Amino acid sequence: MDSEMVVHNGGCHCKNVRWRVLAPASVVAWKCNCSDCSMRGNTHFIVPSERFELLGDSQDFLTTYTFGTHKAKHTFCKICGITSFYVPRSNPDGIAVTFRCVDPGTLAHVEVKHFDGGNWEESYAQTGIASCSKALNQECE
Repeated sequence: MDSEMVVHNGGCHCKNVRWRVLAPASVVAWKCNCSDCSMRGNTHFIVPSERFELLGDSQDFLTTYTFGTHKAKHTFCKICGITSFYVPRSNPDGIAVTFRCVDPGTLAHVEVKHFDGGNWEESYAQTGIASCSKALNQECE
């Protein structure tokens, strides 16, 4: 995949939460079947946290839900309820960006991989997802 970096803008449905992220035009997104992701239908790509920036007063419209290990920070808009990004348990040093919340025009290709969140530890060990929040990781870009 092409690893040239592109600025992607995006956010929630009501547009009170807006952000920008630096990521390739072609990304690997993860479809997870954990109890939270499967209910939300979330499919996300992961970037190092330093490539993600909240814009304007977006923080004022965010709230966070945690459960289980409390490592994942499921962040969503207080107004419309959309999770446009969150801090994943697999990558506490990164940001999981919901690819459908990226504004149209900058994502050229999304390869979707499965993460078996129902068997979290085994899937974490087998998928290499932990490396997705590291800079210069070609496997996740």
